[in-house]
Amino acid sequence: MYFPEQDTYLLNESDMDILRIHSLETFGTHDGPGIRMVVFVQGCQFRCLYCQNPDSIDIHGGTLVTIDELVSKALKQKAYFGKQGGVTVSGGEPLLQRAKLIHFFDRLHENGINTCLDSNGRVLDDHTKELLDRTDLLLLDVKHINPEWHKKLTGLNNATTLHIGEHRESTGKPMWLRYVFVPGWTDQEEYLHEWAKHFSDYKTVERVEIIPFHQLGKHKWELMNMEYALEDTLSPTIETLENAKAIFSLYLDNVAIK
Repeated sequence: MYFPEQDTYLLNESDMDILRIHSLETFGTHDGPGIRMVVFVQGCQFRCLYCQNPDSIDIHGGTLVTIDELVSKALKQKAYFGKQGGVTVSGGEPLLQRAKLIHFFDRLHENGINTCLDSNGRVLDDHTKELLDRTDLLLLDVKHINPEWHKKLTGLNNATTLHIGEHRESTGKPMWLRYVFVPGWTDQEEYLHEWAKHFSDYKTVERVEIIPFHQLGKHKWELMNMEYALEDTLSPTIETLENAKAIFSLYLDNVAIK
């Protein structure tokens, strides 16, 4: 279900110099190239069955942190970023706070810090396009290529996510694609072919990451008294992951299993 009031709330929250965040990771190595400071923002409209941070969904949760404070933290770590590292904003869903992130990314660029956005592609408007202009690398999470399966998995369709991929390709700026591999949900071979074929002509895709499903977030669902639909779903085997990688590699370069 789409919640437009949530989108408006986060876009128009009174102080544009404050971000609502879920958590902060220093010296991250899993969300973009190099060593990165990762800002996990609060609020998401997707309801992914495998979400490992269901406590990041509520737009009223999290902590309010000033952009000044985040820039200051990034500057203290800048020496460790090297040539490839920088700051990644992940989620939750960053695009729900896209207007504020424009200012944040401008501040980072003023200080010579690389910017990366990890997004499920929920919103595409002028603010999104402005933010993507300031995004050195986009990590686009495309949960499923089939709209019906995507809706079963996330509660929403995939049209806007794919449109954001198209927009990014039109700008010529780099992106990585991410795919969470969930047995019984995102492992259908015909859709793996379709997913990879969809992006096969893209020139901006520098890397494709297959992320194996795991149960590490299960305890959070239980603590929040939320029904966890994938309780009986096992992690994928090495064989099935390698098969998915082989299919993707028929169409795309630099495919990796995370």
